[in-house]
Amino acid sequence: MAADIPGNASSSVGKAAFTVVITRPAGQSKELIAQLEAAGIAVLDFPLIDIAPVTDEAPLRAALASLERYALVVFVSPNAVDHAFARRDAIWPHALPVGVVGPGSVQALARHGVTAPAYNVISPSSVPDDDTGRFDSEGLFAAIDTALGAASLEGKRVLIVRGDGGREWLADRLREAGAEVETVAAYRRLVPEPSIGGWARVHALLAGEPHAWLLTSSEGVRNLHELAQEHLTADEIAQLQRANLVTPHPRIAQTARALGFDSITVSGAGDDRIARALLAAVPTAVQPVPSNPAHSPAKSRMTETNASTNASPQPAATTALPPNPPFTPYEAQKRRSASGPLLWFVVVIIACAAGVGGYALNRKVERTEQQLVQRQQANDAQTNELRVKTDQALATVHQSDSQVAQLEGKLADAQTAQQALQQQYTDLARNRDDWTMAEVGQMLSAASQQLQLTGNTQLALFALQSADTRLAASDSPQAVSVRKAIAQDIDKLKAAPSTDLTGMAIKLDNALDQVDSLPLSGEAPIAHATPKAATWADTAKVAAATGEPRWKVWWREVTTGIGQQLTSLVQVRRIDNADAMLVTPDQGYFVRENLKLRLLSARLALLSRNQTTLKSDLQAAQAALTRYFDNTSKKTQTVVDLVKQVDAGSAAVELPNLNTSLQAVNQYRSRG
Repeated sequence: MAADIPGNASSSVGKAAFTVVITRPAGQSKELIAQLEAAGIAVLDFPLIDIAPVTDEAPLRAALASLERYALVVFVSPNAVDHAFARRDAIWPHALPVGVVGPGSVQALARHGVTAPAYNVISPSSVPDDDTGRFDSEGLFAAIDTALGAASLEGKRVLIVRGDGGREWLADRLREAGAEVETVAAYRRLVPEPSIGGWARVHALLAGEPHAWLLTSSEGVRNLHELAQEHLTADEIAQLQRANLVTPHPRIAQTARALGFDSITVSGAGDDRIARALLAAVPTAVQPVPSNPAHSPAKSRMTETNASTNASPQPAATTALPPNPPFTPYEAQKRRSASGPLLWFVVVIIACAAGVGGYALNRKVERTEQQLVQRQQANDAQTNELRVKTDQALATVHQSDSQVAQLEGKLADAQTAQQALQQQYTDLARNRDDWTMAEVGQMLSAASQQLQLTGNTQLALFALQSADTRLAASDSPQAVSVRKAIAQDIDKLKAAPSTDLTGMAIKLDNALDQVDSLPLSGEAPIAHATPKAATWADTAKVAAATGEPRWKVWWREVTTGIGQQLTSLVQVRRIDNADAMLVTPDQGYFVRENLKLRLLSARLALLSRNQTTLKSDLQAAQAALTRYFDNTSKKTQTVVDLVKQVDAGSAAVELPNLNTSLQAVNQYRSRG
């Protein structure tokens, strides 16, 4: 029998009396469909989940390209196995353990050549000491703990390949064991829209045909509930909720019960268990027609039953035996002729005795029969009373079973609600940490900008201390690492020297104001010679006072006057740079403007705390002052001193940054 397509039943749907609706993704139930069709069960392929590739495959390809970084790789489903191996061309490393949840994933690995014992495949059924009997995340974690030891994964990386979304239980347990868990999506789930023919067949089944539904995921149960609200009537929804549901896991059954389904069978993982559960769901009044009678299990069982029936002999009917004929002894016949009267007398006595004895025996038998009738009536009364009590007990048992079932349903609902609340609490706690870290990142970013713009170390120190106080309320490991980085930045800020930027900027402003009045080396003022008449001393008095000859005194006066006149006419100065003498008055304007630009650039570098640019501009300004301006001038010396003071104080201009704290926050966000 061929597999069904959506909306169309197989060729034997019209002949079969029972139908199974399979809701797995299209193309993933060929073996199960073959088993059911071999047993005479009609199959309707009605996918409720569509599997599609992820939008961005870069993270998956990057993870598969660097498998040597991981100590364990976990695939959560056969779809994860198929999509991952479809995007990896290289051979899977033999030394890398692979963890899977159930038998379907083991078969998917086998299709790609990854089988035991060549590869270390870990699953709940592959571990000899694993007696959990659960093909889920809990069973896989127990199998990993048995095979590898959860403690051996501490400090190592574990890769979980899954669909978009999914449970975080296994990842949380591995993180608690100390492993660094990375998750990557290999596929995404979509809600398909079944065909019109498929809905027509579902309408026909809900109209009264015996059938059962196979739901292999909680998401499929939710999709069925949502699609039923759109495409089915209220009566059909009620029939659907009363239909037989077969699920491989109790968690799926809890989801179905929470959505109103009340007839649920948990089969266990694997196509064989699912097939047995579906065959057990067939009503006894409905006999499936096998597609191959020669190999049908039902036919074999019927043949064995008939054979055993024919082999057993029929019990024979019992008939009553005839009474024994009377016996007369031979000697009595001979003596009857000799002693006839005596014999007749004896016969009469015996007859009377027999009559009296028969009467007495008859009376005793009647009394016995009356006693038997009374006992039978008493037994009947006791039997009726016992039957009534039994019926009452059965009714009480049925009522108790109904109450127990209701309590189990309420317990399942409570467990589902508890799990939902736990998940919400986990999400809320995770969101609270994210909000706290986002607030801390904003505070640190603002403090870093203020520190670079204004150089206010006190404000930055206050921001760091506030961020540390905010993170003290969180006990997550990421928050502790961020607090360590913040402590390092606090120590750097406390150790940073204080710099009077305003005073240094004022000195540069004073130097700028005096540039226009500085004399160039080629424009140094020269005192003009002032002709004056020499005052002749009284040579007679001088000669008398000194005792020298008068002519000698007169000669000294003449030579001294001539020397003074020559000195007032010629001056000699030393200039080390010849370029300074070649500067024309027009070029001197540009020399002063260039010096001003250097001082302005140094002032901007000072305010922006750019120590490299500040040093370069100050050195260039000092070189220009020494080269082109008159260093003997008081004004030039004053400007040079101001520039040197600013240069000496520029060693403490550059402030520490907050890069350590910002990098820790960004690393937390990237991991999240």
